[in-house]
Amino acid sequence: MIAVALRNLRHRPGGFVATFLSAFLGATLLMAFAAMVDTAAGADAASAESLVTTASVAGGWCLVIVVFAVTSTLSLAVTRRAEQTALLRRVGATGPQLLRMIVGEAAAIALLAAAVAVPAGLVLGRLLLALLQDTGQVAGDVGYAFGPVAPAVGFGVTLLGAILAALATARRTVGSAGPRRAHPRARRLAGVLFLLVAANCATLTVTLMDGKGIDAMQTAGQASIWASIGLALFAPELLRLVTAALGPPVRLLGGVAGELAVIGVRQRTRQLAGAVMPVVLFTGIATGTVYMQGIEDDAAAGTVAPEYARDIQTLNYVVVGMITIFVAIMLVNTLIAATAHRRREFAQQRLAGSTRGQLTAMLACEALLVTVTGVLAGSAAALFTIMSFGAARADRAWPDATPIAYAVIVAVAVGLTAFSVLGTARRTVRGPAVAGLR
Repeated sequence: MIAVALRNLRHRPGGFVATFLSAFLGATLLMAFAAMVDTAAGADAASAESLVTTASVAGGWCLVIVVFAVTSTLSLAVTRRAEQTALLRRVGATGPQLLRMIVGEAAAIALLAAAVAVPAGLVLGRLLLALLQDTGQVAGDVGYAFGPVAPAVGFGVTLLGAILAALATARRTVGSAGPRRAHPRARRLAGVLFLLVAANCATLTVTLMDGKGIDAMQTAGQASIWASIGLALFAPELLRLVTAALGPPVRLLGGVAGELAVIGVRQRTRQLAGAVMPVVLFTGIATGTVYMQGIEDDAAAGTVAPEYARDIQTLNYVVVGMITIFVAIMLVNTLIAATAHRRREFAQQRLAGSTRGQLTAMLACEALLVTVTGVLAGSAAALFTIMSFGAARADRAWPDATPIAYAVIVAVAVGLTAFSVLGTARRTVRGPAVAGLR
């Protein structure tokens, strides 16, 4: 089955692009941050402390997001090949054989992505060190080092994350010969646990970290990340709820396209939930971190900040910047793959009488429901950080902050979703309808 896996990669590379890009970008980020540990070995004590802190905090959160992203994209890739899996079942392939095939594909993708990411991680690590030196957190004479920690972390974590994701995906997809009923209990339990951790971080911020100044960021910053992951795991339930609430106006304003969109979302909730997840992560992490830093800037105005305050501020912007870019790419990859996979469905609808314009309008309505669900959930996740840090740092749960930053974040989420879905839809419905049935 390993040979079959390698032939799949060679003959169907397009089906693994999203997984490869997620693993590549994740390995790049991990290597860049891990290189700070290599660099710390030859630095003075103060610089080494800043370097290790940057690597452990930012790198740790990148690790969580990377594993989450690889699992999401790999699950989509395996789901798209349901017909191939069923065919292999019919010719005699067993569940363990199919599991080895999927794990073999994931391992090959992870190794290739990590190898390609080495030069990118080297360059990004050098840029990160320059940023830390420019802000005075690391001495200017500290030389950059890449290895052995950086490649070991990049290859090891990327490979391990891909294999774990493949095992989880394969057991759900090929665990039995017949169709499987969804078992959301484990997903919901994990979501509840993540939300409890987020609530604990928020509670610690309001109680133990009250009056501790910028140190409250240590717990407040984690709250929105844990909450974003927790709410992302409830994406199917949230999408159903939003669709039930917005279904009537979407039908009224969208006409036939709106009706088809609402029906399509209800029938494809599990598949579309994969597109909701990156919107939740993008909105929640970006909003929580940006507004937390805004609260800190207002509270620290006119006061003498501790020396390590600049370290934390830089970390916040580095983390939110890199994770935001990563999640944005994950969002685009997921939406493009999910939309392109529906080529046959679109062809059947066109043969039944739907026009290209109606299909495009239908997808626009679906994208609207996905985006609204993700933005609302992400905004709720951001409140875990904003309200707790505001109460601890500024003595008010609701900060006196401009809504411009939030509007920009929402606009980016809407723009990425529209670009991915509508751009792919135009290419997918191009040409004769009968060609899409092949």
